[in-house]
Amino acid sequence: MQSDLSAAPRTETFVLVVKWAASLVQIAGYAATAFGETPWNLYFFVLGVIGWFVVGVMWKDRAIMLIHLVALAAMIAGMSNG
Repeated sequence: MQSDLSAAPRTETFVLVVKWAASLVQIAGYAATAFGETPWNLYFFVLGVIGWFVVGVMWKDRAIMLIHLVALAAMIAGMSNG
């Protein structure tokens, strides 16, 4: 049986990977927007927002979860109207 201490470093590593991957994907979304790459910019933003929402869940940070849930809803609404 594994102790909780051995799971902590793996969880921290997972969160580290997800938050940096989500950040890089969102930066790609900004770059795609700058170069007029629609709808790719939105796809990048959606992936980045989902990644940061996962980080908020892992950290139990409701503020991060809320802002990214609202952003995701706004993007989905915008994409469905476009």
